Amino acid sequence: MKTTSLKLKSLLFLAISVITISSCSNDNDGAQEPETVSPGTATNPVESLPANSDYKPAFAGQTRISGLKSTTPYRSEVLTSNLQSPWGIAALPGGKFLVNEKGGSMRVVSATGAIGAPIAGVPAVNSTGQGGLLGICLDPDFTSNRMVYWSFSQPSAEGNVTAIAKGKLSSDERSLEGVTVIYRATPGYSGTLHYGGRVVFDKSGNLYASTGERSDLVTRPQAQSLNSGLGKVVRITKDGQPVAGNPFIGQADSRAEIYSYGHRNPQGLAVHPVTGVVYQGEHGPRGGDEINKLTIGGNFGWPTITYGIEYSGQKIGEGIQQRTGMLQPVYYWDPVISPSGMTFYSGNKVPEWQNNLFIGSLSGMHIVRLAFENDKVVGEERLLESERQRFRDVTQGMDGALYAITDQGRLYKIDKQ
Repeated sequence: MKTTSLKLKSLLFLAISVITISSCSNDNDGAQEPETVSPGTATNPVESLPANSDYKPAFAGQTRISGLKSTTPYRSEVLTSNLQSPWGIAALPGGKFLVNEKGGSMRVVSATGAIGAPIAGVPAVNSTGQGGLLGICLDPDFTSNRMVYWSFSQPSAEGNVTAIAKGKLSSDERSLEGVTVIYRATPGYSGTLHYGGRVVFDKSGNLYASTGERSDLVTRPQAQSLNSGLGKVVRITKDGQPVAGNPFIGQADSRAEIYSYGHRNPQGLAVHPVTGVVYQGEHGPRGGDEINKLTIGGNFGWPTITYGIEYSGQKIGEGIQQRTGMLQPVYYWDPVISPSGMTFYSGNKVPEWQNNLFIGSLSGMHIVRLAFENDKVVGEERLLESERQRFRDVTQGMDGALYAITDQGRLYKIDKQ
């Protein structure tokens, strides 16, 4: 059923798009020829499949917003297909990239797709299930201190934890020096699902890290507990300490590092280039994938409120979508697309993309483009749907183009034609 629907979507995409292939080619690492997409428009919502539930949105435009089609011609190019389950990507000065592979290797990849050897000094990960070497970002002062921050699933005596580490990338880009684990989302748990795993710096130099509630019914309620590191977005310093001004500092039975809570499996974090507000994306169950505008101390409701249902088809908890004191997502999907890494576009090559949010979609097998006006989503587009790839992360390169990695091992460049 899922495969059939994906085929239908791909055919629809091809029917409404004029696609030409450039005469240029790149045989590096098995790269494919660039794909060029011509202008076009669309008005119907991009999602046409039925929802899993009859739940109603809290406000107009919260789901199934009108579709968009970029009018500026753009093209995509596969720079390499030889990465091994890449999970996180960060743009290095000079045009290279740091890429985390789920199995535990961090590598430098050139602007043309040449893959370097594994970087030495990365701590061991538990890569079973959804674990492994996860999100990655650079210190805002990387050009002077060469510090790198990343998330990974760390085994411990109490069970696996989402951990945040930092280290200095050597000048030859072959090793990490002075590696230190600065934060662990305790308690540990023996399960191997829902680690969250994204890291991002805000404009003030504070580090935000997302943690999952570890999926199982016994751990799920901890998303609502202020004395647990599970199901949270934490805000910490470069040394892993709570940021002054965090909402629960000094509050009994609460953790000072928590910034927001009530999250399920948040695999996306991105900072708006103008406002500086942090946005977050998370996986819902069967329906109910979310994009949230984070607010300090905000409770985003999981598992008390949700637009999803259990995989069995049963309601989750009371089956409610709103409750006083719990925040609504700015946007949600039903059926799910499985949103992963994401970034705001701040380049100037494609003006209509300015300040739009681009999100890697796993089960949906495309890249989402969400357009905003006054903090509300006003349009949605699906990019590269015909590629049939599980897009794990998206970032903007130093050249202003978008770059995306997929579970199948590809690195894409997406730029103006």
